[in-house]
Amino acid sequence: MDLISVNPATGRKLNVYKEIGLNDLDIIIRNADSAFSYWSTLTIPNRAIYLGKAAEILRDRKSDFAKLMTSEMGKPIDQAISEIEKCAYVLDYYAENASRYLEDEIVETKFSKSWFSYRPLGVILGIMPWNFPFWQAFRFAAPQLMAGNTVLLKHSNNTTGCAVAINDIFKSAGLPDGVFTSLIVDVDKVERVIKHRAIKGISFTGSSRVGKIVASQAGSVMKNCVFELGGSDPYVILDDADLQNAAQVIVTARFNNAGQTCIAPKRIIVTKNKSEEFIKYALETAKTWQCNYPTKAEPNIIGPMARFDLLETFVNQIQSSIALGAKCLMGGKVWPGCGFFYLPTVLVDVKPGMPAYDEELFGPALVIITAEDEDDAIRIANDTEFGLGGAVFSADIERAEYIAKHQLQCGAVFINDFVQSDPKMPFGGINASGYGREIGVLGIREFTNIKTICVK
Repeated sequence: MDLISVNPATGRKLNVYKEIGLNDLDIIIRNADSAFSYWSTLTIPNRAIYLGKAAEILRDRKSDFAKLMTSEMGKPIDQAISEIEKCAYVLDYYAENASRYLEDEIVETKFSKSWFSYRPLGVILGIMPWNFPFWQAFRFAAPQLMAGNTVLLKHSNNTTGCAVAINDIFKSAGLPDGVFTSLIVDVDKVERVIKHRAIKGISFTGSSRVGKIVASQAGSVMKNCVFELGGSDPYVILDDADLQNAAQVIVTARFNNAGQTCIAPKRIIVTKNKSEEFIKYALETAKTWQCNYPTKAEPNIIGPMARFDLLETFVNQIQSSIALGAKCLMGGKVWPGCGFFYLPTVLVDVKPGMPAYDEELFGPALVIITAEDEDDAIRIANDTEFGLGGAVFSADIERAEYIAKHQLQCGAVFINDFVQSDPKMPFGGINASGYGREIGVLGIREFTNIKTICVK
């Protein structure tokens, strides 16, 4: 079948991409396997040359790539440009640090010499989402390529144009044939790829529902996996926090990318002593945001949601929460006109049993939950099946650090700021948010054979 991309700001068809056939798919996988024999023998500094060239291409053409991203999934243009710049950074980062991260480690044992080495596995399949169509792909590909693996990318159908562009970037950077390839296939072909004997690992970013399907398929053939799945990130506001600053940080983090960010603040938890004051500041800040076409380089723009079905799901979650007793203080409606826009929304009086409490809301809705006290706030924060990120806002940094390290159950906690990814730090979650880590030193080692070698 053909893969169709639609401009979510207009609802109009952008492009049609012809799906490759099964024979061509098998040839591509075999080419990636053959390329591994060469790529894995290159020195790390030689691999780094190619990534450096790809970074240069990204920077030189960031405006073009940003416009493509904006047209395919609706990201406001300023945010799209920042995403391209971050992709160039992750390429440079691993080009500069891979040698250190993959260095052999000597261990003193009874043997005359013993050490362990990080060796590449082979072909790694990345199944990546639409919400950060360049960043997700490059943050997966950069460490894997520097580790000596070859890469296949299966992108979301609605961002196929981005997948083609990423493929062209690596080709223009001179990567040998087969080292990186975007697969132009529908989802019904993914299981075939996962179970191909040449595939040695799978990195999946997406929903928990689809992640479980991929995990089952990969587990049936014993493939190594990394999963970065959904999140319902709690942001806990302690009584001594700067409420006005917290509101500004949280609203910005929630409404960026039209709320379609896995680590966005999904549940804002504040005690009843401070809830009224915080809600006042949150509303003041939220009212400075507005829906508008994402091609406009203006601050505080909420672009469209990426697809109509995503908008439909989000509308149902909001309406169901309101029907169950949540109070909508602003928004709560689809933006009139064309495209898949939803007005910036603030919900309060949110309780267990409502979608806004129990589920991940992937759209521009600020969900505020009132706790009895700070201990109750931490209990509510952990009252979720997810465990991706979280945040603590407090003037008492020492106490906030204790809560972050010992009490919040998630893969990353930020203090007095929103959760974000950085190539220097490992990124990932626990529970229904997945397992394994991307980026950082751990990210480059996830798909390596940690090989022990001893000499008598």
